Amino acid sequence: MNIRNTLRTGASTTAFAIATLALPGVALAQDNPANSEQEEAQEADESTIIVTGFRQALDTAVSEKRFNDLIVESVSAEDIGRLPDASIGESIARLPGVTSQRLNGRANVIAIRGLGPDFSQTLLNGREQTSTSDNRAVEFDQYPAEIVNQVVVYKTPSASLVGQGLVGTIDVRTIRPLEAGERVLAIGGKGSYADIGALNAGSNEFGYRINGTYVDQFADDTMGIALAVAYTNEPYQLQEFNAWGYAGNGDPGSPFVIGGNKSFVTSTQLERLGFNGTFQAELSPALMLTVDGFYSNFDDESTKRGIELPLGFGAFGTTFDPSTATVVDGPFGGFAEAGTFENVEGVVRNDIFQRQADLYSGGVNLAWDDGGRFSAFADFGYSRTDRNELSLESYSGTGYNAGVGATDTIGFVSNTEGTSFSPMLDYSDPNQIVLTDPLGWGGSRVQAGYFNNRILEDELFQYRLGTAYELDGFFSAVHVGVAYTDRSKSLTPDEFFILPANGATEVSIPSELLLRSTDLGYLGLGPIVSYDARDVIDAGLLVLDRNTSNDIPAKAYSISEELLTGYVQLDIEQDFDGGVFTGNVGVQAIRTDQSSSGIAFAAGEQVDITLGDTFWDVLPSVSFTARFDHDLVLRLSASRQIQRPQLDDLRSAIGYGINNNVADSPTGQAPFISGGGGNPLLRPYRANAMDINIEQYFAGGSGVVALQFFYKDIVSYIDGSRTVFDYAGLPTPAGQTPVTTIGYLDSEVNTGGGDFYGAELSATVPFDAFIGALEGFGVTGGVGYTKTKIEDANGNVDQIPGYSEWVANGTLYYERGGFNARGSVRYRSEFLADFTGFGGSPTRRLARAETIFDAQIGYDFDTGALDGLSVYLQGQNLTNAPFVSQFNVPEPRAVIDYQEYGRRFLAGFTYRF
Repeated sequence: MNIRNTLRTGASTTAFAIATLALPGVALAQDNPANSEQEEAQEADESTIIVTGFRQALDTAVSEKRFNDLIVESVSAEDIGRLPDASIGESIARLPGVTSQRLNGRANVIAIRGLGPDFSQTLLNGREQTSTSDNRAVEFDQYPAEIVNQVVVYKTPSASLVGQGLVGTIDVRTIRPLEAGERVLAIGGKGSYADIGALNAGSNEFGYRINGTYVDQFADDTMGIALAVAYTNEPYQLQEFNAWGYAGNGDPGSPFVIGGNKSFVTSTQLERLGFNGTFQAELSPALMLTVDGFYSNFDDESTKRGIELPLGFGAFGTTFDPSTATVVDGPFGGFAEAGTFENVEGVVRNDIFQRQADLYSGGVNLAWDDGGRFSAFADFGYSRTDRNELSLESYSGTGYNAGVGATDTIGFVSNTEGTSFSPMLDYSDPNQIVLTDPLGWGGSRVQAGYFNNRILEDELFQYRLGTAYELDGFFSAVHVGVAYTDRSKSLTPDEFFILPANGATEVSIPSELLLRSTDLGYLGLGPIVSYDARDVIDAGLLVLDRNTSNDIPAKAYSISEELLTGYVQLDIEQDFDGGVFTGNVGVQAIRTDQSSSGIAFAAGEQVDITLGDTFWDVLPSVSFTARFDHDLVLRLSASRQIQRPQLDDLRSAIGYGINNNVADSPTGQAPFISGGGGNPLLRPYRANAMDINIEQYFAGGSGVVALQFFYKDIVSYIDGSRTVFDYAGLPTPAGQTPVTTIGYLDSEVNTGGGDFYGAELSATVPFDAFIGALEGFGVTGGVGYTKTKIEDANGNVDQIPGYSEWVANGTLYYERGGFNARGSVRYRSEFLADFTGFGGSPTRRLARAETIFDAQIGYDFDTGALDGLSVYLQGQNLTNAPFVSQFNVPEPRAVIDYQEYGRRFLAGFTYRF
């Protein structure tokens, strides 16, 4: 069997393209020899049943997995403009060994093999992408599902795969018009309903999406164009409990008790316009031009209303008597599950959180292949993200400063779903609640709110050249390529205090600015005063006063990365008795030149600095695959892998000063310099990896059972600690002169690593392979187990962000005669989740295990006047599963976040002309 021809003609033509040219979807995918074995087999078997829809998408995914020399999982559109799920994140999260974290109920970021988004890389049509997030991780709601044709997750690398991640590489692919081979005009639309209701005044419970796709070929099929547009306007609703933390130590006189409440009702309106276009032209029989363009305008606005209550920490005059509380024994001592707080002064919050982003991406590719031994490509890629993220907080209460306004006596009950309250005050009374600084947070300043705008710019240029030459013998081809990537990303904070106008301490809320009260009944807190803070500012009742603290520029960063990558790869293809042996052997070398510019703080004085480093990474890789004639496939892969640090960890914002303690000095000399902040000298995460796969295919190649084993020896990890640092390149703090510039820096540092290993079992099983009466029924899914043992800089076992020990998903489906139905479930065990913390900075907390159920039914018309019409009904999060994070002790009642999104229902159609 000639596996090269099979790859060129099968459903995995794009997989062959990345194996040969390191760029999915280039012109080699057009190479289609008429005498290939697979094509002959298809022509010979006239009884072949042609499947469509979800079953066709599964067949494509199984074929992609089978014929790729790397270990991959994939999901394909059921039809033009129609992924199997409502979002690209949801579709990816159903792949074996893959899961997601939810944001406002949406599958936002992806975890591969139990590790979070910081450890994987995302490509669009094989090109690296900028992101709407603060760091590298792509947030998948920036890509409309309707413009995506296929997503491939590479769990192992090859030398020719540029831009790979530590645990995986996600390649999002759009339509190639000349591969489509036909003219297509498709439109679609769907309406959505959030059953939790419109929680805030001015919010919605109904939303909609519309999309259209046009694909055509011209000039005797030597030119083609694909255009896709998608518009989304949908609400997401959230009822949240949030605790400041928990006071006490578990002793009889000091039981654990909720330290404070900061809970909100959140209504989010997502408005997104996405456009994608591809033009292809066969300039000659051997030369293919492909031009891609993608644009997304993303506006995600959240209204957050709630109450902040100082409680068990005893701050701002609140009192709590443990002797009057109901205290139960917990894993770490006593826990107050009920009681009363007195002298509580609450802060009524009316906040706005708005994220606006424009994302541009595109590229030009020229690929040469005349059907002979030599082929080559040149590629240019560009990606840019401009993002503004505004957090506007507005405070109101019963009076200015702690101990001045009316206080409340509040009963509480804490359980595994958070804490509910029984207040005495009416927080919806505008005669009692005024715009002010209820707890004196502003000190000498009357701080009635805070304005925090984070301005992010992220730009990436990528240039690539590659050649391939086919060989005779054990090695079937050699690939040589080079890539240059230039990325810059900056974050500029723009922050203001919000003060009552004209020096006032309190401002009444005019009746014309009052909105419908927001109901916090789910927490027992009842209704609260509601208004739009922007209207209050526009009316002149509140004014902005710039925050000039050094804390603001300390958040800023401007990072530049220049990567020069070269690779050499040898493909393997050798027949043996009973099958064929394929694979590749290669090495990738990367030169990194990273620099960070910003403001450092020498004894509090701002100084402009630029720091950075230059280094090499050499990444060898081997992948061997044995494909037996009886449909058994065995794989072995070994490689060196890296993942670059988070961008904000590379910032040069360092605060430092003089330290006179000789005992602390790394050189035994004093005075010396010590400080803390970012670390522009960070090196990547690095690991040595091995993967073993056993795959058994059946049912004519539409079914598979796969067992995967993987192990990574993490030789370099990144963790917050103290490291020796040379301050020679920075200005000396004023005053005392240090005897040495060698000191300490408290920052993220490279440390020793540990082990990361596990196993995955996945399957796609059409039931009619065993029982003919069950034609159309089937199941697909998988379960993954991962174990880590990572040591931090002090030798303590550390938890990796995003790590889940268990992930599992499954879909039971039926599709026949136009009717289709499926139910899906996905599970992940507890993990360290990312949240937006104080001042918009990212923070992490332990999230509980969660199980999500979704379902869909639909009908596809293939005859008559409605031919080409598909209708469907989807239900998401059918069991209303919450997203819950936990205090840092295993006490199930010590809840930090309990977020309830409700169920979502979508009804829609696609029509293909």
